[in-house]
Amino acid sequence: VLLAITGSIAAYKSAFLIREFIKNGAFVKVIVTESALQFVTTVTLSTLSKNPVYKDFIKDDNTGEWNNHVDLGSWADLMVIAPATANTISNLVSGRANSFFLSTFLSCNAPVFVAPAMDLDMFKNKSTQTNIQLLIDRSLNVIEPKEGELASGLEGKGRMAVSYTHLRAHET
Repeated sequence: VLLAITGSIAAYKSAFLIREFIKNGAFVKVIVTESALQFVTTVTLSTLSKNPVYKDFIKDDNTGEWNNHVDLGSWADLMVIAPATANTISNLVSGRANSFFLSTFLSCNAPVFVAPAMDLDMFKNKSTQTNIQLLIDRSLNVIEPKEGELASGLEGKGRMAVSYTHLRAHET
């Protein structure tokens, strides 16, 4: 499983998700965006996944060693983007390749699961809903967020709702 974590308060749930995947026999590699690191650390993610965490194309400035986004995208049997912010979803739809994460996404031929996580008004926004529908039309698996208390204090739909069960359902 290639898990991509983007900048949402729901990023803390990624640690639990990694553990759940591994408990169920998955080998996990993690990509983080710069904004995800405001919520989780690479030390936590690499410890739980038992693998280095990927963020940038360049691994070592001194040697020029780089992370190959094409190889990483090809390695994955499936890719999970959780949490997926409204900004992330927009970038996925537009085909942007201005980060290691987005370039890896574009290089991935495996099934992709997208788990939106955002405030209820952002989720309900027509632009967001149109973008989500475009992802579905492009054969990405969008996992509907749950309703409940959100980080803003509001109640509504927008809580990240991904688990190993969602991925297993795809296999059947």
